[in-house]
Amino acid sequence: MAQTDPPASEGSPVDALSKTIVIPDGENGDNTISDNLLFIPPHYTDYVDSVLISNGLIQDRICKLARDIRQAYPQTTIHLMCVLKGGAAFFHDLQHHLRTYHDYISPLESSQSYIPFTLDFIKAKSYSGTESSGRVEVSDISDLSKLKNRHILLVEDMVDTGRTMQRLVPHLETHVGEKGSVRVASLFDKRSPLSCGYVADFTGFSIPNKFVVGYCLDYNEAYRDLNHVCVINDAGIEKFRTGVHDC
Repeated sequence: MAQTDPPASEGSPVDALSKTIVIPDGENGDNTISDNLLFIPPHYTDYVDSVLISNGLIQDRICKLARDIRQAYPQTTIHLMCVLKGGAAFFHDLQHHLRTYHDYISPLESSQSYIPFTLDFIKAKSYSGTESSGRVEVSDISDLSKLKNRHILLVEDMVDTGRTMQRLVPHLETHVGEKGSVRVASLFDKRSPLSCGYVADFTGFSIPNKFVVGYCLDYNEAYRDLNHVCVINDAGIEKFRTGVHDC
């Protein structure tokens, strides 16, 4: 399908974060859910402190983000680009909700308004253990020459320091050209004192400055298979310090 002019800007970073669910910092864990109240796989039971965001709330939030994104790209083919590996679960569920968006409108409206999206992948890494390394490693998976004039939506798990997106977005903008665009959908925005101030165009949750795992967020490759987003405990940090082993 022919591409249209770049979609209009979402506005300032303040505008973007005003449309975000804010998980408060909390005192003594009063912003979290006891891990006894939701199912935690047995191999992680002793290695999380609490549940910060349940999978059900994550799914509801992604459903709304999908609608916001679809409305922000009228009559435009979105080129969804997953930032591996942490963004994989968000990427998968966002696709699902983009597809089902049209299930809730009339058949006539759906046939007239449905615009297909395309998919791609890119790898970017800035974490080592529980800390952002300050260095950003980017490796391209796609054929960059095919990005010209496309409207890319980077699908990212989390904006922490913001350095990954600060480097990756301009890198891709050089390839899409003046008729293309690059925007970012991040499921989480961490309120880190090390933040460079970068704010995604679409953000699911603003979260405290804690190291969280689950829903494809990892600690040395552990916890990616945990459905909820949880706060890791000291035992978990020690257990998986050298990676995933038989539990």
